[in-house]
Amino acid sequence: MSTSTTTVAAQGATGRPRTAAPGRRTGRTTARTHKAFSPWLFLAPGLLITLAFNLYPFLATVWKSFTDARTLTTGSFVGFDNFTALVHDDQFWVALRNSALYVVLVVPCLVFLPLLLALLVQRHIPGIAFFRSAYYTPVVASVVVVALMWVWMLDDRGFINGVLHMVGVDPVPVLSNEWLLLLSSMALTVWKGLGYYMIIYLAALANVPKELHEAAEVDGAGPIRRFLSITMPSVRSTMVLVGALSSVSAFKVFTEVFMIAGPTGGPGGADTTLVMLIQRAGTGLQGRTGYASALSIVLFLLTLVLMLLVLRADRKDKD
Repeated sequence: MSTSTTTVAAQGATGRPRTAAPGRRTGRTTARTHKAFSPWLFLAPGLLITLAFNLYPFLATVWKSFTDARTLTTGSFVGFDNFTALVHDDQFWVALRNSALYVVLVVPCLVFLPLLLALLVQRHIPGIAFFRSAYYTPVVASVVVVALMWVWMLDDRGFINGVLHMVGVDPVPVLSNEWLLLLSSMALTVWKGLGYYMIIYLAALANVPKELHEAAEVDGAGPIRRFLSITMPSVRSTMVLVGALSSVSAFKVFTEVFMIAGPTGGPGGADTTLVMLIQRAGTGLQGRTGYASALSIVLFLLTLVLMLLVLRADRKDKD
């Protein structure tokens, strides 16, 4: 059959080209639909996991914070009673003070000390790989094991006090002193986080052009001047990232203080942090999960405000 005959037969008696029947999908429409929905099929597993293990628990915590729920009971709606109770709870203010001190003292150390450490180990000299691995070892070590090692060293009959006793110095009651215990927990957090943030800084320092340091050295700038004028401005965004990550971690600190100070949070609960208070209030057969949820919401809001302040400070420096 010739081409003209095929065209006439396709056009039919009216002489017009045939179109698809109403309501019938063409191949182009099907392809467009698949293109729109295919990404959602790939994202569906991750979205379901996020909804099940992140969004739903968060919404459930928000709802429980307005109830008098306990471990074995759902409770009833009590409005803002839990938030009013925590304002009048002396232990809450102690925990807030300790968490705030953790942020104020730990975060600057974790922002600047890993940067200095990264500058020391970024040089390509024989044996430097050993020191990089040694500095990173505390990161991969179990925090529980590391904390137990610190307890054994800081105990009244531990290694440090044993050495002090040998040289004729009275033992230092680190684990029974409110402030020494909290400072020891902070030192453990800093020591364990140095290697992690050092790796982040090493990646940032690798992108700093060597020509800038060479030109500054030719102009007579010393190491300190080059660090302040070249290194720090070049890694400023990384410093903001490290500050944000370490701030959130410091506000959520639990294991270090729990292992060194014990479940009671030190002598008289003086070293309790917010997360320890949440754990103490919400666990057990008679745990006040409603009150613990209110504490969790307060912790979330404080962390959010802290993150916004860090981002605002970074934006102001860029402007």
